[in-house]
Amino acid sequence: MNILDKIIFDKQREVVLKKSIIPVTQLESSVFFGRETISLSQKLRTSSTGIIAEHKRRSPSKSVINHNFTVEEVVKGYENAGACGISVLTDGKYFGGSLDDLLLARASVNIPLLRKEFIVDEYQILEAKAHGADLILLIAAVLTREEIKSLSEFAKKLGLEVLLEVHNQEELEKSIMPSLDMIGVNNRNLKTFEVSLDFSKQLASQIPDDFVKVSESGISSIEAIQELKPYGYKGFLIGENFMKTDNAGQAAIDFISQL
Repeated sequence: MNILDKIIFDKQREVVLKKSIIPVTQLESSVFFGRETISLSQKLRTSSTGIIAEHKRRSPSKSVINHNFTVEEVVKGYENAGACGISVLTDGKYFGGSLDDLLLARASVNIPLLRKEFIVDEYQILEAKAHGADLILLIAAVLTREEIKSLSEFAKKLGLEVLLEVHNQEELEKSIMPSLDMIGVNNRNLKTFEVSLDFSKQLASQIPDDFVKVSESGISSIEAIQELKPYGYKGFLIGENFMKTDNAGQAAIDFISQL
């Protein structure tokens, strides 16, 4: 079993347990459930920088990244820096995140929030909406075409945008459908964890222009972004690069102003 298989196995069990204690009606009665969402895809289309900054405490490949800040400090820093949106990791076991992180982020900022999670069930999309997310992530590597279709359509019904993540041409081909807003190419191979911007470059021309192109992972320099922009990328997801510093918000300010 590779790390991705393990995460999905654990996630499916976690969702079953959560469903048994928190009914859908409780999620639907959240103060955020009726909230008008903010479009990240529109922001990215018109932004000159396209930064999606991430709140991430740790990861399977880099155990601890940072445990020193509050969510509020990080996300307010990102908003002040001019990030287009913020990705909030909500997986507990592998990334040290939680839905509380999403809730606190929503209470702190007024820019689009992505629930970064391994989504395998509609229930998690209801959770995302109830905790203040504007968009969700779907990962093509762990979902069938039918699952991508039903989950993305369900998200759209709730007014959430969908960022679909792919790693290769096969995943991209099975995934293209009208219920997606953004297609993200992950430069990190989730099975080996090696990182290369070539993933983004190779797939760029295969992504139809109806979708906003996002490059994810392994982007740590201004040069990397300048290298990817000619390929049509409008969004750049940056996690560890800001979080591993002593002040994620300040790191984002410095990076975005240079950009």
